[in-house]
Amino acid sequence: MKQNFKYVFATVSLLSASISLSHADTDVNQLQQQISALEQSLKLVKGELSRLKAQQSSHEIDTSSNDTASVQDQDLNAESNENNPDESYVTQAEFQGMQSDLENYKYQVQRERDTKTALSTRQLLINGVVQAKASYIDEAQRSIPNGTNTNTAVNDRHSSFDLGAVQIGFNGNLYKDYDQGRNLDFNLRFGTSPQSGTNNSYLNLLDAQLIYNVLPTLSLDKGRLSVTLGQQLLPFGQEVQATEDLKPTINNALFSLPGYGYGLALREVGLIVRGDAFPTVDYGYNYRSPMLSYAFGLVNGNGANKSDDNDDKNFIGRVRYTLPAEYNSWLRELSFGLSWYQGKSNLFDLNGAQASFAGKGDVLRKGFDIYYNHHPFGVTYEYVQGEDDTFVQATDTVYNRKSESHTGTLFWNFGEQFVKGFRNQGRYDDWWPKSYQSFYRYDSIDRDTSKDNQKIDIHSLGLNAFFAETTKFQLNFNHVNNEIIHQKYNELVAQFQYGF
Repeated sequence: MKQNFKYVFATVSLLSASISLSHADTDVNQLQQQISALEQSLKLVKGELSRLKAQQSSHEIDTSSNDTASVQDQDLNAESNENNPDESYVTQAEFQGMQSDLENYKYQVQRERDTKTALSTRQLLINGVVQAKASYIDEAQRSIPNGTNTNTAVNDRHSSFDLGAVQIGFNGNLYKDYDQGRNLDFNLRFGTSPQSGTNNSYLNLLDAQLIYNVLPTLSLDKGRLSVTLGQQLLPFGQEVQATEDLKPTINNALFSLPGYGYGLALREVGLIVRGDAFPTVDYGYNYRSPMLSYAFGLVNGNGANKSDDNDDKNFIGRVRYTLPAEYNSWLRELSFGLSWYQGKSNLFDLNGAQASFAGKGDVLRKGFDIYYNHHPFGVTYEYVQGEDDTFVQATDTVYNRKSESHTGTLFWNFGEQFVKGFRNQGRYDDWWPKSYQSFYRYDSIDRDTSKDNQKIDIHSLGLNAFFAETTKFQLNFNHVNNEIIHQKYNELVAQFQYGF
């Protein structure tokens, strides 16, 4: 009872102090409002005091009758008071203070969103990759420019610092189907790569595409089907479609590059349908592997950011069979793929400064690939055969040049990152399981199988160190035998790659 009267006395003291401060206020209207609020609070205090006196009297009567009954009555009275909402109250000043704090919090959150957050009309994910590398070649590199462009000259170069792929991408959703997952998505990506003898390395458009999921995507055990319209990578083989974070080597396979290769890694503008069927799903490991995946479509066939240069569209097709196996099976991720690319290209008769059309020539690419990746061991192999019609000015005829390429990679992983259980552990901040990957790659292309000295062989040894979720360090040693330019040399390349 003494504690209750102390509570009432403290409350009355605070009310008296508030009235004293209110008299110092020069604003009459505000003073009247405060007095009114305090009068209401005083009434509530008087009512609470009367209730406490009545409870004390009842308590004394119950104590004189029976101690056990008194304890039970106290419990019942306490429970009744807690369940009665009329006994709980706040003053108007307290309620206004809570409103003020809530408004301040709302303002803070809105300000943080307006000034510290990137906003978009639709769902958006920003990503990118940056590669910084250094290289050394034991054979001096030298080139003499054609004409008067001296910026392309290279004089006895052994080493160089370069930026590899520098890309920034935007992925998002334009329409979200909550019932079946038939979403409409977009992909936009810009990038640049090092240029020899020039600083023309501006960001160029790489990917610009719309993707519509024709079949539902909410169930993992159902097949998928999507249609992609715009500029995109060709679904040819493994190397062309692999993203930078998944490629073990610093340099890409020869057949995928322009110049000595077929230029299959260059983007094309067109429409491509992709899908899969008969998936094997392991929900415990969040693992999905379709037994059959396929892609086919039509593209312009003359490179990125260009309108078609003839009225023929090039056909691209790929089918891949993956052995159906559970996640713990040693046959997991064993697959075989076939790729096909066929179309037409313009032929030109170059006669001095004049150039004239010499008709159209056939372009054909056929590929076969094997993929097996089961921790800690993995192996990939890719074979590509090409046929290109070229115009021979000396004989005024069309020559069908046949070529072929072999690319094989063996790799061995060791470390915690490749064990899914370690990656799923909840750790504070930027913890990531450290891991390493060693590999050997043989890369070869024969530019013309009917002629001598048209072959390039590259043997590569390397080590990749993964020390963050999107960051790795790569070290490659390459032995190159280029019969076309009659050079043999060794190359040491180190690259630091990070993504976001």
